[in-house]
Amino acid sequence: MDRYIGLDVHATTCTAAVIDAQGKKLRSYVIETNGQALVEFVKMQPGTLHVCLEEGTQSGWLSEILSPYVARVVVVHVKESRGQKSDELDAFALAEQLRTGATARTVYKLVGAYSTLRQLVKAHSMIVRDTVRVQNRIKAIFRARGVHVEGKTVYLPRGREEYLHRLPASSRAAACLLLAQYDALKVVRDRAQKELVAESHRHEVTRRLESCPGVGEVRAAQLVSVVVTPDRFRTRQQFWSYCGLGIVMRSSSDWVQGAHGAWVRAPVQQTRGLNRMHNSLLKQVFKGAATTVIRQHHNDPLYADYQRMLAGGTKPNLAKVSLARKIAAITMAIWKKKEVYKPAATTKS
Repeated sequence: MDRYIGLDVHATTCTAAVIDAQGKKLRSYVIETNGQALVEFVKMQPGTLHVCLEEGTQSGWLSEILSPYVARVVVVHVKESRGQKSDELDAFALAEQLRTGATARTVYKLVGAYSTLRQLVKAHSMIVRDTVRVQNRIKAIFRARGVHVEGKTVYLPRGREEYLHRLPASSRAAACLLLAQYDALKVVRDRAQKELVAESHRHEVTRRLESCPGVGEVRAAQLVSVVVTPDRFRTRQQFWSYCGLGIVMRSSSDWVQGAHGAWVRAPVQQTRGLNRMHNSLLKQVFKGAATTVIRQHHNDPLYADYQRMLAGGTKPNLAKVSLARKIAAITMAIWKKKEVYKPAATTKS
C-alpha cells in the first residue's frame, strides 16, 4: 500500500498532507519543524511511504533524516504558485505531483562521504562573495571622489597609502574602515581555502581532477561536492545541461502550407542559447577553468583547440563556451575511468 506525503516546510512548522495510491486525500497534519517529531510522524504512517518537499534551507537536512524511514524522498524545485494558496494546499499539491510522476525537475541531495566538503565549499563561496563585495565598495569610494583605481594595489598595505592621501578628509575615514574589513575578511578567506583544500585532499578523486588544466584545488573541491558521483549522468550532454552549458534552440511558426496543400517547414531563423535551468556553481567552475586555460596554459592542446576555433571564424565567447564544454567532458571521463589528465588523449578526441 503506497502512500504519498507532501511536506510544506517552514521555520517552525511543517504541514504534511497524505494521499493514497488512488489520489484520495486522507489527512493533513501540522508538525513542529523538529527532527524527532518528523521521524515519529513518518513512523506512524502505514504502508510504503514516498515523501516530496520543495528545495529550501532545510531540504538537505530533512532528506537526510527521513530517508532511512521511507521508500524515497524527492526534493523538487520551487514553482510559482498562482491562485489560492495555503500550507495545506501546497502540501497536497506536492503529494499529488509525486503520485502522478509530475516531478520533472528534482534536486539531488545524497552527499555520501562529501558532507563535510560540501559545507566547507558553501562557506568558502559565501566568504569569497563577501570579500568581493567589500572590494567593490572600496573602489566605489575612490571613484566617487574622482580617484582612478586600477588592479589590486589599493588593497595592499603598501599601496593603499598613496590612494588614501588622494581622498578628501571626509571620505578617508570610511575608506579606512572598509580596508580594515577587507583585511579581516582576507584572513578568514585564506583560512577557509586552507581548510577546504585539506578536506578535499582526503578524497582521491580530487587529486585526479586537479590534473585537468584550469581545474585547481578549489574548483576540484567544488566540482566533487556538487556532483558527488559521475554515475548520475549517462552522457556528457546531460552533464553539460546540468552545468548550464547545454545548447537550446528556439523557433516559432515552424510550419507553413506549401503550394499543394502539404505542410512544410518554414525557413525561420532559429535562435540559439544556453539552458537557464542549471547549477550556477558548476557553470562558474567550468567557465573559470576555460578562462584559466586561455590565459595561462598556452602549451596545452586545449589552448590549441581554442586558437583553431578562433582561426576558423568562431567568436571568442562561443569558442570559450566550447572550451568549457570540453573541460567538463574531460573531468567526467577522468572521474569515471579513475585516471589523470593525458594531453595526448585530448588531441585524439
